[in-house]
Amino acid sequence: MASARGLLSEEQFLCSICLNVFTDPVTTPCGHNYCKTCLTHYWDANNLCECPICKEVFKKTEPRVNMFIREIVAQFRKPAQVEVKTNTTREPAKPDEVSCDICTETKLKALKSCLVCLASFCETHLEPHQRVTGLKRHKLIDPAKNPEDFVCKVHERPLDLFCKRCLVCICQLCIESDYEAHQVLSLKEAYEGKKAELGKMEAEVQQMIQERQLKVQEIQHSAELSKKDADREMADGVQVFTTLISCIERSQAELIDGIEEKQKTTEKQAECFIKELQQEITELKERSSELKQLSHTEDHLHLLHNVKSIKNLPLAIDWKHVNVHQSSYVGTVRTAVAQLMTLSEEVEKKLGDAELRRVQQYAVDVTLDPDTANCKLILSEDGKQVHYEDIKKNLPYNKKRFSFCVCVLGKQSFSSGRFYFEVQVKGKTGWTIGVARESINRKGPITMSADDGYWAVWLRNGNEYEALTVPPVLLSVSEKLQKVGVFVDYVGRLVSFYDVEARVPIYSFTGCTFSDKLYPFFCPHLNKDGKNAAPLIIAPVNLTDK
Repeated sequence: MASARGLLSEEQFLCSICLNVFTDPVTTPCGHNYCKTCLTHYWDANNLCECPICKEVFKKTEPRVNMFIREIVAQFRKPAQVEVKTNTTREPAKPDEVSCDICTETKLKALKSCLVCLASFCETHLEPHQRVTGLKRHKLIDPAKNPEDFVCKVHERPLDLFCKRCLVCICQLCIESDYEAHQVLSLKEAYEGKKAELGKMEAEVQQMIQERQLKVQEIQHSAELSKKDADREMADGVQVFTTLISCIERSQAELIDGIEEKQKTTEKQAECFIKELQQEITELKERSSELKQLSHTEDHLHLLHNVKSIKNLPLAIDWKHVNVHQSSYVGTVRTAVAQLMTLSEEVEKKLGDAELRRVQQYAVDVTLDPDTANCKLILSEDGKQVHYEDIKKNLPYNKKRFSFCVCVLGKQSFSSGRFYFEVQVKGKTGWTIGVARESINRKGPITMSADDGYWAVWLRNGNEYEALTVPPVLLSVSEKLQKVGVFVDYVGRLVSFYDVEARVPIYSFTGCTFSDKLYPFFCPHLNKDGKNAAPLIIAPVNLTDK
C-alpha cells in the first residue's frame, strides 16, 4: 500500500459529494465512485436513484462497498480521520448559522459554501478545495443556507454577472441566450454600484431621521413653551380674577357697611327723639292729672288757693319742625360700581403691561430692504429709518419694488413661530405699520386690508387711528402714539398692535390666513408742508420700558 500511495494521487480517491477521501467506497452502474453514506443520503434527499455526476438513473438497490478501492484508500483516510478528530473539539453550528453539509454527527459551523458542489463546508471539509487543483477552481462564497440560489437554474453555473436592464443576476451562458444586447456588469461592479446607491440612500434616510428627530424636538419644545405660556396665563388669570373677586367682595362689604351705618345713625336719632317725646308726654300727663283734680273740686277757696301753686306749662320743643333725617341711598350702588370699574381699568392696564412683556420676548432684528423701497423713500445706512422726500430717485427696475405707494418691506421674512418688533412714530401725522404677505401687489395703486395680504394700522389726518379691516375699525387711543409694537403668531394666526409707552394693546387681527412668507411693512406717508417729515424708526426693544 505504501507503493500505491506513492504512485497514486489523493485526488483520484476523493468523493465527488463530500470531497474527502472515500469512506466505504461504492461504485454505481455507470462507473462513478462515492462514499456509501454520501450516495445514500443523496438518493434519500432527491427521492431518485441517479448518479450525482452523469445523472444516469438506476433501479433502487443497496450499494455495495468496493473492497478493492477501500483497501487502496485506507492509507489516505488516516490523516483525514486525525483532522476530523481534531475538528470534533470545535463548537457545533448555532441554529441561526449555516452548518457543514458533510459532517455526519455533530454539525460544525460552515466556513464557505461552494457553488459547484452546492454544499457548505466546515474548516476541515473545506481543506480539499484549498489543496486539490481541480477543486481550487470551484466558486466559493460566504456560508449560505441555500447555495443553489446562487446558481443559474437554466445552465447550472454560478451567477457571476448582473443585467442592469433587467436587474437580475445571470451566468456567463445567459449572455449568449437572452442577454446579449443588454448592459451586463460583473457582480463586483454591480455590488459596488448598488452599495454606493444604498450608502447614498442610507445617508438620505439618516438625514430624514435626523430631520424628523429635530422636528420631534421642535414640537416637544413648542409644546413645552405652550404649556409654560398656558400655565403662566392661567396663573395670571387666576390672580386677576381673584383680585377682582376680592375687590368686588370688598366693595360689596363697603356698600353694605355704608348703608347699614347710615341706617344706624337714622335709628339712633329716632330713638333720641322718641325718648325726649316720651319724657315730655310723662310730664304733660302729670300736669293733666293735677289740672283735672282742680277742675273737679267744689271748694272755691281750695281751687283759688292752689291754682297759684300750679306752674305754667313746661317749656316744650316745637315738634312740628322736628323730623328724623332719612338717609338718601340714591346713587350709592352706582358710585360703588364706578369705583370698581376704575379698579378694573387699573387691573386691565396691569394685564396689558404683562402681555406686552410676554410678546417682547419674541423680539427680532428687523432692517429695511432697499430693493422694495419706493423711489421717493430715503433709507438710513443702517436700514433702521425711512422718511419721504418729494424727489424721485432714478433706481433700476425691480419686481420687488413698490412703484406707486411710498412703502418698504423689511429684509427679514417669517413663515413660522412668533416675532415682535417696535417702530417709533413720534412727531408724525401719518403712517402705516404692520406685516404683509410676500405675494402682495407692489405695482400701481394698492388697497390695504387683510384680504389683500396686509395686516396693518395707520394714522391719518394727525389724529385718526384705524385698523385696516373692511370696513376700517376706528381705534380708541387715549394719547397720541409715540411707539408702536407689532406681534405676529404665525401658527396662532394672530397679529397684534401695542401702545408701547402706555403698555396697552391697541388692536388684534385674529383668525388670519397666512399662505406664504410674512414681511414687516412700513409706510411713512407723504410729507405735507413739512408736517410729516419725521422718519419711521425701527427701535430696539427694551424689556425694562415702563
